[in-house]
Amino acid sequence: MTTSNVTSGTSGNPLTSTNPVPTIASSSSAAAAGGSVIDVSSLVSQLVAAAQDPQEALISNQTEAVTTQISALGTLQSALSTFQSSLSALDTPSAFGAQAASSSDTTAFTATATSDAVDGTYSVSVSQLAQAEQLLSNPFSSSSATVGTGTLQLRLGGANFNVSVNAGNDTLGGIAAAINSAAGNPGITATVLQGSDGAHLVLSSSLTGAANTIQVSETDGGDGLAALTYSGTNTSNYIQEVAPQDAMYSIAGVSATSPSNTVTDALSGVTLTLLGTTTSSSSGSSSGTSGTSGTSGTTSTPATLTVSSDTSTIESNVASFVAAYNTLIGTFSSLGGYDQSTSTAGPMMGNAVLSGTQSQIQSDLYSIVDTGSSYDSLASIGITTNSDGTLSLNQTTLANALSTNFSAVSQLFSGTSGVAASLNSTITGALSSTGAITAESQTLTNQENALTQQSNELTTQMNALSASLTQQYSSLNTLLSQLQHTSAYLTETFATLPQVQSTQSA
Repeated sequence: MTTSNVTSGTSGNPLTSTNPVPTIASSSSAAAAGGSVIDVSSLVSQLVAAAQDPQEALISNQTEAVTTQISALGTLQSALSTFQSSLSALDTPSAFGAQAASSSDTTAFTATATSDAVDGTYSVSVSQLAQAEQLLSNPFSSSSATVGTGTLQLRLGGANFNVSVNAGNDTLGGIAAAINSAAGNPGITATVLQGSDGAHLVLSSSLTGAANTIQVSETDGGDGLAALTYSGTNTSNYIQEVAPQDAMYSIAGVSATSPSNTVTDALSGVTLTLLGTTTSSSSGSSSGTSGTSGTSGTTSTPATLTVSSDTSTIESNVASFVAAYNTLIGTFSSLGGYDQSTSTAGPMMGNAVLSGTQSQIQSDLYSIVDTGSSYDSLASIGITTNSDGTLSLNQTTLANALSTNFSAVSQLFSGTSGVAASLNSTITGALSSTGAITAESQTLTNQENALTQQSNELTTQMNALSASLTQQYSSLNTLLSQLQHTSAYLTETFATLPQVQSTQSA
């Protein structure tokens, strides 16, 4: 009798041909290994990955694309906001209201002006500067010599304060320090000056003007501190090194005084800083027909104050506007252009929001504005377009336009339909809560949230699939293991049975 070996066939694979086929160990090796037939963990992992990876890759690619769009939209918003900030110096009539003031003699005075100042030219003479009082005390033997105790009361103009002098600060140096640190001190500084004749207390006012005099009184009854007193009727203890005085000047022939060298109330919107007296010259003597000598004297040559529109600031603001627009054009190009050198398209190439915003901005930029003059476009004042879409500014042309018709240039930018005003309105609308950019941003955010939900749902599905397959293949593994044990038992049993000899006739 012949013996034949029977091998079990494998069942058909329910997955596609690209999915992994479970690897089952041979009966003998499985038996030797203790009965496990299938590597359930590895098999389930492969099957779940085969089902999950294509869907996960699709979601990942879509999420990456949406994230890129969101980032690009944020870049666009930031670029528009930055450009819009440059418009604030040009988009309203008040932006063109800046005034400038200049002096023909900056050694005599300098000047600044606000928008309240009115154009004009004025002669200014300065005959005297405001001064702050300074007192030098009589000499003491040294700065550490005892002066006395009690209370000093110091007064500057209409304000006074007290300084307590005791055994701890009753020297000239101690009193100076106490004055400087005293509460309520309106502006008197004290220092000790050492000379060949001894130590002097120097009292200096920080406030100019004839009314800001220094006075010192004491309450010690004449015991030492009396040597430091000073008033208009008691001048023996100090030498007045600098007398307090008001500034004296005239504008357009009108004389005035000021306790300060900074004059803010003489001419509306103009601040003068007085620095020195105007130039004086001596007139020579002349001989009369009778041969007698003529009179001689000193005359003052006034300086000239000029108040006019601040064209230099406007020129600077226009230059900043051109630079800001060129930066914006660079952002438009990087977002929506195509780089031939790298064969890379911008993240918003073909995007309707980008192209629509750019188109509206260019429409505002190149518009013709009714200014009542030939200065009715950016090109007419020297702002022209380059081949790459950027702008160039001819400073000379702009300066000529401002000097020729300042009002027209102002209207070109800041009028109701002015370039800067229109651009500001367009960008405000684009960035508003109801604008196209906000709507696009919300759409992209919704897409991102939906993709996140899909990813979470896929994870849940794959976890369920993994659990189901693990259960199925674990049960199959148990069954195969049992069959292996049964096969091994039968093999051993058959081996112990008596063998039957069979003969064959020749």
